Amino acid sequence: MKRTTAREIAVQLGFYACASEKPVDELLEEFFNKEYYDTLAEENELFAEYPEKKQREYISRLVKTVYDYRIQTDKLIEKYAQGWKPERMSKTAMAILRCAVSEIMYMDDIPSGTAINEAIELAKGYDEPETVAFINGILGGIMRGELADTVSSDAEADTATETV
Repeated sequence: MKRTTAREIAVQLGFYACASEKPVDELLEEFFNKEYYDTLAEENELFAEYPEKKQREYISRLVKTVYDYRIQTDKLIEKYAQGWKPERMSKTAMAILRCAVSEIMYMDDIPSGTAINEAIELAKGYDEPETVAFINGILGGIMRGELADTVSSDAEADTATETV
């Protein structure tokens, strides 16, 4: 499983975790139950391959980071959305943004350029071109406004063959 697939799973789980009343650890434990996961594979090819241990750790870490920092992340998204409130954005766009911003701001081992590129590619599969551009603009604004000194070091990150 490539990290792109793991990220897409994390986007879906991160959205669910922020909307659910279940504790994140419980949600992840249920999700990674092999029998439950196999039922998901019957409904969606995204879940065709059960994640290996390293992949489950990455997904879990990203989902927990999204959940733990959702308030700070939403404030950053709102700050750079130029007048758009998070509740006006599509749920898919918000889920993608939360994951990307969480990786950029709170996961130092993930290159920011990779997080942005992956978010844009994910958004292309779910949203209209205008929304993809909007997501790109927000993430670019965060990079320029919050992490200006790291923009150049991450600009050449290559995600095409990245695996977990």
